[in-house]
Amino acid sequence: MPAGPDAGTLSRRTLLASLTSGAAAMAMAPTAFAGAAPLRKPPRLREGDVVGLIEPASAIDDPFDLRFVEETIKAMGLIPKPAPHLGRRYGYLAGEDSDRAADINAMYADDSVKAVFAVRGGWGCARLLPHLDFKTIRAHPKLLIGFSDITALHLAFAARAGFATIHGPNASSAWGKQSWEPFRALVFDGATPTYRNPESLDDRLAQRAWRTRAIRGGKATGRLLGGNLTVLTALVGTPFLPDFTGAILFLEDTEEAEYRIDRMLTQLALAGILGRVRGVVFGQCTSCVSAGPSYGGFTLSEVLQQHLEPLGVPVFQGGFFGHIANQFSLPEGVEAEMDADAGTIRLLEAAVA
Repeated sequence: MPAGPDAGTLSRRTLLASLTSGAAAMAMAPTAFAGAAPLRKPPRLREGDVVGLIEPASAIDDPFDLRFVEETIKAMGLIPKPAPHLGRRYGYLAGEDSDRAADINAMYADDSVKAVFAVRGGWGCARLLPHLDFKTIRAHPKLLIGFSDITALHLAFAARAGFATIHGPNASSAWGKQSWEPFRALVFDGATPTYRNPESLDDRLAQRAWRTRAIRGGKATGRLLGGNLTVLTALVGTPFLPDFTGAILFLEDTEEAEYRIDRMLTQLALAGILGRVRGVVFGQCTSCVSAGPSYGGFTLSEVLQQHLEPLGVPVFQGGFFGHIANQFSLPEGVEAEMDADAGTIRLLEAAVA
């Protein structure tokens, strides 16, 4: 007689737990990355500061849109400084690798520049990592702001430079009030906010949009580390991934089928990464639903539950970050407390000095 659902679930959880613990035990001791040292704080931003604009990945489709980007930065009370190669195009990239890397190196060597905004994501940041001057970057802590493919830079900076960066809207994002005001408090005022999903404006007796779901309840504290799941997974096995021991791992993605999310989480488990964290927050996975009418596989929530519940740490799904408008700005490397039952992340220290 076939095993019932409870037996199947138990067997699957037992297998995943053994894979995670086994991979963690077999994994080599993590490299002594800078991210394991006490976090260094970049200077806070002040009105009138000069900030750099870079395109480390894909190009802006319409060059006219760069004007809107500069207007957005000026509306923040900041002075935009375009990188020398901003607006270039090389295939689907915003210029050749050497030029895009040179722009980053130049911004961190320039004492007049107080922070660096990525204009957009896409693809291409990982190609730059061997060309970055981490000695100069490490010697000049400055906030790096952006998300999506910018995850490769955030994680490499955590591994090689050891100072906080901001996983938040790109310079070309909408920057509505819901994004701008918390960001301003975080990087101008040195605030330590509690991130809680906004209330939905839909007319329902029970809120459905932007709900969080505790996959495993409880609280945990640790350094916030993470970003785009696809980009993070692609860095496994490279020297540009920080040590996730004791971290709160946050993840998001877009346009990835459920089986691909399954495959990437399996890789993180087999690499020993999932077995090291103290908690997991899975944000928004935009358009991560198989559209085929005959699809009969696992839902995204089921995939997350299969991989993350057996870890034995607090986990919740639905955090307000990812490929959405007005997302949170989460500081990489900063100590925080997550509450899976409440669906919140509370910073325990400022991201800036």
